[in-house]
Amino acid sequence: MAPTIKQMALIVSFFGFVSFVLGVLAENKKPVAGTPIPNENGVTCMYPFDPIVTLGYLSTVFLIGSTVAGYLSLFYPYNGKSIPQGVLFKHTTFMVFFNVTLFTTGLAATMLLWPTITEHIHLSHNVHSDVNYDCPTAKTGLLGGGAFLSLDSSLFWLITLMLADNVREDFFNGDDGDKVEFGKTSSYAYDEDI
Repeated sequence: MAPTIKQMALIVSFFGFVSFVLGVLAENKKPVAGTPIPNENGVTCMYPFDPIVTLGYLSTVFLIGSTVAGYLSLFYPYNGKSIPQGVLFKHTTFMVFFNVTLFTTGLAATMLLWPTITEHIHLSHNVHSDVNYDCPTAKTGLLGGGAFLSLDSSLFWLITLMLADNVREDFFNGDDGDKVEFGKTSSYAYDEDI
């Protein structure tokens, strides 16, 4: 059974929403700082258990899933009918929303991965030679912002999918100038002049 546009929209929405929820949970579970424990060489940072790394990476994975589903849904041949990509990109509104969607997706991925990787580094490299080291955690607010951008990204994929569907309908209904068949003329026009 081939997927429909509604099913693809539900997949994009589901992945985007899960990415949003996981990103918000990661932001809310992030500890303020670690506890510095002095030793003979400097400081060892002890951090409380936090699932920020796991939740951040999972949020990014679901963002990628939403992006892949969104991108594939634009060019999928629904009902066995494919549309040339050139026809889609001739429409200015589609082109603008497609580019905004790609930018939003990239920004969301950056804002999700930056604090996640930073926190991962803090947790794995917790021994420091500086006695005055404060044991910081990842920057506050980036994961939450990335989560909201992830949700925005999935909504932009849905808008772009709706625009692609409109272009597809125009193309197959003959409203688009690229689909018109040339070369067919009636012989009545030539018979009347003779």
